[in-house]
Amino acid sequence: MKRRNAVKAIALSTVTPHILLGETKKAGMPGDFLISSQSAPFKSPWHQWHDMLWTGPEFWGNRLQDWQIRDGKAICIVSDKNRSLHSLTCQLTDKQEGFESSVTLEWLNHQVPATADNYIGFRIGAKGKFEDYRSAAVFGEGLDAGITGTGQLFIGEKSSEKKVNIKESLRLILQVTPEGNQYVLRLRAFDLENDSLLAEFTSEDVQQKDITGNIALVSHFLDANSAEEPSVAFANWELKGGKIRQNPAQTFGPICFAQYTLHDKALKLNAQLAPIEAIPNHKVALQIKENNSWKTLQESTVDPLGRLVQFRIENWNYSNAAPYRIRLELPHKNNIREYFYEGTIAREPTQSDQVKVAVFSCNADYGFPDNEITPHVLKHKPHLAVFLGDQFYESTGGFGIQTSPIEKSSLDYLRKWYMFGWSYREVFRNIPVAIIPDDHDVYHGNVWGEGGKEAPTDQGWGYAAQDQGGYKMPPAWVNMVQRTQTSHLPDPYDLNPVKQNIGVYYTNWNYGGISFAILEDRKFKSAPKNVLPEEAKVSNGFIQNPEFDIKKYYDVEAELLGERQIKFLNDWASDWSDGVQMKAVLSQTNFCTVATLPEGSIIDQIVPQLPIPPLGEYVKGDAPTTDMDSNGWPQKGRDEALKAIRKCFALHIAGDQHLASVVHYGVDEFGDAGYAFAGPALNNLWPRRWWPPLTEGHEPLQRQPPYTGNFKDGFGNLMTVHSVANPHQTNKEPAIIYDRATGYGIVTFDKNKRTMQIECWPRYVDSEKNPDGQYQGWPITIAQQDNYGRKTAGYLATLRMEGVKDPVVQIINEENGEIEYTLRIKGNYYRPKVFTQGKYTVKVCEPESGKEKTLTRLVMAKDENDFITIKF
Repeated sequence: MKRRNAVKAIALSTVTPHILLGETKKAGMPGDFLISSQSAPFKSPWHQWHDMLWTGPEFWGNRLQDWQIRDGKAICIVSDKNRSLHSLTCQLTDKQEGFESSVTLEWLNHQVPATADNYIGFRIGAKGKFEDYRSAAVFGEGLDAGITGTGQLFIGEKSSEKKVNIKESLRLILQVTPEGNQYVLRLRAFDLENDSLLAEFTSEDVQQKDITGNIALVSHFLDANSAEEPSVAFANWELKGGKIRQNPAQTFGPICFAQYTLHDKALKLNAQLAPIEAIPNHKVALQIKENNSWKTLQESTVDPLGRLVQFRIENWNYSNAAPYRIRLELPHKNNIREYFYEGTIAREPTQSDQVKVAVFSCNADYGFPDNEITPHVLKHKPHLAVFLGDQFYESTGGFGIQTSPIEKSSLDYLRKWYMFGWSYREVFRNIPVAIIPDDHDVYHGNVWGEGGKEAPTDQGWGYAAQDQGGYKMPPAWVNMVQRTQTSHLPDPYDLNPVKQNIGVYYTNWNYGGISFAILEDRKFKSAPKNVLPEEAKVSNGFIQNPEFDIKKYYDVEAELLGERQIKFLNDWASDWSDGVQMKAVLSQTNFCTVATLPEGSIIDQIVPQLPIPPLGEYVKGDAPTTDMDSNGWPQKGRDEALKAIRKCFALHIAGDQHLASVVHYGVDEFGDAGYAFAGPALNNLWPRRWWPPLTEGHEPLQRQPPYTGNFKDGFGNLMTVHSVANPHQTNKEPAIIYDRATGYGIVTFDKNKRTMQIECWPRYVDSEKNPDGQYQGWPITIAQQDNYGRKTAGYLATLRMEGVKDPVVQIINEENGEIEYTLRIKGNYYRPKVFTQGKYTVKVCEPESGKEKTLTRLVMAKDENDFITIKF
């Protein structure tokens, strides 16, 4: 390892709740000041804290689980590569000034080989991919200076000849002095007992770029026989000098972010905390602002594994917006301090004609901290947000994953989860949000949950484990993930856990007159390797035998949503209480496979390496995939789900696919079910594409690209493709972000017009400056009743309903007793469509008043002038 340009750091920091996350603060902005010789230096406050698994709000440790406070010192509890502790409140500016960094250190692990590849000390001028201290904290590379395992002082690649005794505690001081257009760096080590100089080393001709950026403490053990042993204890870290810009607002935690929902007059709010649970006598409260003063509504305790605090307030008054704050009272050694996180419980848009939903999924760390997204999204003024899975990936922030013990793996998860909140918490600070985990959130490439069973990992962590179905991580850990991401959702439809006592969260959420069915695509789904014939040779959900025809296995005994969720969907489709006007389904992935690969491909590992074409070029030679991670498989379960969903004319909104699309589902015929919008990835780790072969006679949609129109996916499922945001060259940098069709969606439900407008925006487009900047093929407007596109055989007599407003109409087939559909109409007239000859029961009700009428033995009307008057 070259010490001068240290390997990637991983860290997490944040601003306080009062600073917009979309902003990067510059010198001279409110809250900033330069540390001069007359001003007080920055001093680490670790001596003021009780012992805890966190180093305080002014710092972020790489990794989170590797840094603790013990006995007033910051301890790196492992002896491993590239562990660093960043100052969040102090950065090195490009001013031609000097500075000094000093720290007391104790080398703890004396079992490691005495080599120059092991060292502790400072990292200065750390920079990330973007000019933002948070990017630098996570991905920063910089100039390292300190003491090696051989006892030599070093700066970058140069080191002293004289050695010090690393078994003794030392005071390390780095002085940086401008000399012309360059800098001189002087590193000195002092004996703690008598303050005598033990050794010093100087490096000259250091460039300005090398000492501009973040500043951190570092512990790097490339060669360690005992990696699980503590490596170093740091204390009394001081920073001073005119080159240092200090912004006390740039802290992370102890209250990191919060998310909430309103449903059926209940407010459920989760506050995500840093690991402070071990501090005695801490108190956490939810407060509301009334008459310019703060009133405590509820106090709660910290979940010791997920570090979240849950609040529930019944009989919430949703007619007015209400400022709220989370108050944390945290004892320090000599005093008690208060910390706050503020936001707004929004006024529910019950009277608004329109309800806007911001749609997100698939958040790799390529664009972290994703500064452009929040301000662009908030310009749409969404009423709520939905994050539909893969809030992060295993690779997020570097270092891979730690799977055990659970105390460490929970902190490993939280580091990635914190980064998600750091990027997007301003999106949902003041509006409600639904968040649902997907496979990568539980450390899987793909999950076939098989009702919550344990996935065997004795053959490794990869395909061999997940192809057998179930969850690789322990159930307590899976439940912790679900609590942090979903426990603020409305109560589950059915509280009974699945295997291993893993909880469920599928539910409905009524907000603003829109009812959302929130599904768990993965938890009940069968593993294809377990139900398909061995000759299919399944690997990672792909069939490796090119002679195996999956289309012939429609009736295979395989679960998709499971009986419990199908029952839930049917009940939900019939329930229009609570003022519900329109409906939508939220899930991790869609019910078809809108993706192609070069013909002959039997697995999708090549996706990230596929070339990105220029805009307008049609890629030839692809064929539809048979990726059984999508809900295109199992086909029978897919059709069963779509038949339930279309009974309430619901739009389907999904994530997961890394490829934005709008399709019209077909079960028996093209377009006989509902529409689906799969939103684009926020950061696209897996840039899928849709370049289907164009067979003779194919007709694209009018004035749309050739890849639109009627298609069968790789499983034979019918789908009418209306739009796709294929990756294309944008000539923007970084290309890994912008060429991969990244962005977000906006879905606007118009309750008056009964329409659903779908927008799909590149993440870099400001909709105010470029209102026509959406991906090609958007916006798309769908009429509510287009979500049940089955061909009609005829109509019943037109219903004229008196004494009710916008009633709910339900049509029941008397031959089989099945509900054909249920719909809240707009107005007082409705002409019910039916799909076969026969007799029908019609139920009309106004759920809000309890008024209800039932008509039986109705048959198709002879013409449109037939009316039935129903008086309430």
